[in-house]
Amino acid sequence: MPHGCWQGMMDDVIRLGLIGDNIAASQSPRLHELAGLQNGRRVHYDRLVPRELGMDFDAVFDHACQFGYRGVNVTYPYKERAVGRVAIDDPLVAAIGAVNTVLFDADVARGFNTDHTGFLAACRKARGDRPLGRVLLIGAGGVGRAIAFGLVRLGCRDLAIADSDTAKADALAAVLQQAEPTLALETGASAIALSKGVTGIANATPVGMVGYDGTPLARQYLGGAEWVFDAVYTPVETRFLKDAAAEGLTVISGYELFIGQGVDAWGLFTGLPLDEVALRQALQSV
Repeated sequence: MPHGCWQGMMDDVIRLGLIGDNIAASQSPRLHELAGLQNGRRVHYDRLVPRELGMDFDAVFDHACQFGYRGVNVTYPYKERAVGRVAIDDPLVAAIGAVNTVLFDADVARGFNTDHTGFLAACRKARGDRPLGRVLLIGAGGVGRAIAFGLVRLGCRDLAIADSDTAKADALAAVLQQAEPTLALETGASAIALSKGVTGIANATPVGMVGYDGTPLARQYLGGAEWVFDAVYTPVETRFLKDAAAEGLTVISGYELFIGQGVDAWGLFTGLPLDEVALRQALQSV
């Protein structure tokens, strides 16, 4: 872990960033800049794309730590890799094995997972305390791990995990089983094969976002479910969500996860208050 990390909140500027690939359409810079405006603070929030900077992930991480960033968000495909660069105080985040928010505090980089808390808020807002039923999770990467632990926390006891890399699906199933021994689990490479008889479907892959056209599960396989969630929020209305709405399913947008994780990350970065209603209105304005 690099030394020299310091709190990038000196003077009037809060310096933040996002490390990830394919993030040109990310609204995270605007969210945090608007949060700063609510508090009379200037926020510089940079998109840090390793290949565009001619660096690998570790070099970008070290740069952010050493050159005045208060913290960074981490997105696809680096959330699992970030775990090895941070101290993690929360055993739940350690079990998730993915970090999307990093706080540079004195000589320590601390890791958090606000995808997890953001998903909980989004799901509770849309479904309240209604049972989740059998759920199909598509994608066992960083955000998939956060969502999986969220599903368990929300009471899911029957979960199917589909990932083209079946070793990742199996590894996630193993840590979930350890956390919740009563959880019924099934894994496989094919979302289609695992979709039979499910109540809910959660997409935790980048399929459907800007630059990754398509849908993680075709419309003809959605009809038997009751609800869907899509972690993708650029665009807000993905093909997956449009197909689900056309089939009469309850739709939970990745935009809700985006808002939730952003609000929680802002609190970690700054400790400053945030009016979420005003933030949403500002984000939706031109």
